[in-house]
Amino acid sequence: MSQASRILLSLVLGLAIGVVLAARVPVAVEPTIAVAGPVGTAWLNALQMTIIPLVVSLLVTGVAATAEAAQAGRLAARAIALYVGFLAFSATLAAVLTPLFLDLVPLPAASAASLRAALTGVEQPAAAPALGAFIAGVVPTNIVKAAVDNAFLSLIIFTLVFAFAIMRINREGRSLLVAFFTALRDTMLVVIDWVLWIAPLGVFALALVVGAKAGGGAFGALVHYMLTVSAVGFVMSLFAYPVAVIGGRVSLARYARAVLPSQAVAISTQSSIGSLPAMLEGARELGVPVTTAGVTLPLAVALFRATGPAMNLAVAIYVAHWFGVTLSPVVLAIGVVVATLTSLGSVSLPGTISFVSAIAPIASVIGAPLAPLGLLVAVETVPDIMRTLGNVMWDVATTTLLHRRGGGEALSAQEPIDDA
Repeated sequence: MSQASRILLSLVLGLAIGVVLAARVPVAVEPTIAVAGPVGTAWLNALQMTIIPLVVSLLVTGVAATAEAAQAGRLAARAIALYVGFLAFSATLAAVLTPLFLDLVPLPAASAASLRAALTGVEQPAAAPALGAFIAGVVPTNIVKAAVDNAFLSLIIFTLVFAFAIMRINREGRSLLVAFFTALRDTMLVVIDWVLWIAPLGVFALALVVGAKAGGGAFGALVHYMLTVSAVGFVMSLFAYPVAVIGGRVSLARYARAVLPSQAVAISTQSSIGSLPAMLEGARELGVPVTTAGVTLPLAVALFRATGPAMNLAVAIYVAHWFGVTLSPVVLAIGVVVATLTSLGSVSLPGTISFVSAIAPIASVIGAPLAPLGLLVAVETVPDIMRTLGNVMWDVATTTLLHRRGGGEALSAQEPIDDA
């Protein structure tokens, strides 16, 4: 059984036992919560303590990897520019669709209230500052204080400026700093791997408390969450078809046939890297030469996760909606920017780790509490299938687009265009 499956099983068992205790042995609820609550909180704290060093190191190494890839040639530079544009589109789509879906199919008020009461240690979100005060506070006066206060937007801005500055210094200094942050990143990945190794215990404790306090409504609320977030990813995935058809100038049927094997691999493995051979074969069937696909597809797997910003922002918006946080257009726009930026650093991580490192900064800047992420990470297995499915569809679609619209030095001038 995979680690993700063990975590999901722990969630189901914890909720079920908590519901049964509340219904059959109500006198045992308080003693159980007194034991399980601190265990779940301690695990959640361990998860949160890794976020800031992980986000900082991922952003620095992500910028370094992107800059290095862009220097590989015109095709790589054009691909990266295209990926960043589509990542911004992905986040913008979530800012529009998630509130719409929550209005069309809202989370039942009773379930939301019971879940809010069940999650311990969740602070009431503060009111959003005025626009002028917010803009003035974006640039940190003290980066250490920004980290202590979980001021993720200020922290991200400083880290990006710092990372781009690293790219402008001499080679020796640049290599030294990139090596340092790479080592920091790898160390934090080991730490978070240890934290996730005991995740079945932590998630079981959290779920036990939620089940005992919220009852059977917790199951329905989690299903509603998974369907809402997956629906946003599904719509984002569908946009790969017009990108391939209009941008890549191939027929819809031809693209659908070519991408089908990689979709099957993505569903079964939940791995974009594992789907790479099938994606290369699909690109070949679409007439993309290996000189182009051999550059753009590995680059896409390393740097481009199209559904990431959409589904990450959808999670943060869902949590904010769950806890009654009002999201103005300005706050949503800030969420779009942070969702786009954080996706650049987390694309090469396993789904469970990227869930925490990418969503926590977004949730923080829009005012959503972080505590529910410890519970939601347990059901990430289901949305992660949609994430991977959409990613491979977009990887093949953008590779076709880059080829048809001029693949730089990797293109063959004699390559025929499919106008079907």
